Amino acid sequence: MPELPEVEVVRRGLSRWITNQEVLDVEVLDPRSVRRHRQGPIDFVTSLRQAVLEQPQRRGKYLWIPLHHAPIEQKSPTALVVHLGMSGQILLSHHSAPAPHHLRIRLRLDSASGHGQAPTELRFVDQRIFGGLYLDRLVPTADEPDELIPTTVTHIGRDPLDNHFDVDHIYQVLSKKQTAIKRALLDQNLVSGIGNIYADEALWRAKIHYNRPCNRLSRKQVRTLYQCVQKVMEQALKEGGTSFDALYVNVNGESGYFDRSLNAYHQEGKYCRRCLAEGYDTFIRRDKFMNRSSYYCPRCQRKPRTTQR
Repeated sequence: MPELPEVEVVRRGLSRWITNQEVLDVEVLDPRSVRRHRQGPIDFVTSLRQAVLEQPQRRGKYLWIPLHHAPIEQKSPTALVVHLGMSGQILLSHHSAPAPHHLRIRLRLDSASGHGQAPTELRFVDQRIFGGLYLDRLVPTADEPDELIPTTVTHIGRDPLDNHFDVDHIYQVLSKKQTAIKRALLDQNLVSGIGNIYADEALWRAKIHYNRPCNRLSRKQVRTLYQCVQKVMEQALKEGGTSFDALYVNVNGESGYFDRSLNAYHQEGKYCRRCLAEGYDTFIRRDKFMNRSSYYCPRCQRKPRTTQR
């Protein structure tokens, strides 16, 4: 599933090309991709027509595009929410380009209202149909009244790249938890945007075992860990995200290459790069954890004593 860097790559691509463009027409090719829109496909289409797409926004793995309906005065601000699911893609192209496989929704855009070379069509492609698009009302956040967010995203915590992210608050919460630190990293209600890939990479950088209890981490360790999360994600953004297959692409259909920079995730049986640089021959291991896998270095990330016993 796409994580924060992959979604942010898509958001930046959309921001460059579709901001201030008007939606001329909408075509829903598969109603399952708008099943989260409670009013149904017809309302989805009519509500989007003649709407102007504003600056795309994101929190964690959630992406939305605020809408402006001119000249009609809106009773409440709304947004087009994008849920990528397991295999969802947002592609921008000219309307005359051949339709890709698994095309579910297309939005015809008025290129004259935006950039001169802007694409004329936004396409939602989804092979497994776990994702979709829907419209939602925007409401102020609890801590920043001037910040608007979809009602379906209000339960999601701020992500590590958010300007208002408070690591000291996170430490206070973690200090009261006995759960494993990786479970807390994956808790989207606490901190959003961190998935299995970047959790393993950040824990490797911070030299923390995935099963260490949260309340046994010092304030300095928690701060270091989330600094590592930020550094990993910033590097992944520069490299276009992590693409293990053709499902994870940017708005131009291009894959990221952060998978070449992975130190722990999917590196089972390979030398730990840090240990190798220090003269040790240690191999990355894989353990089962929360119905998935955790990759770690047994030397750099020693198991907590309770786990050893």
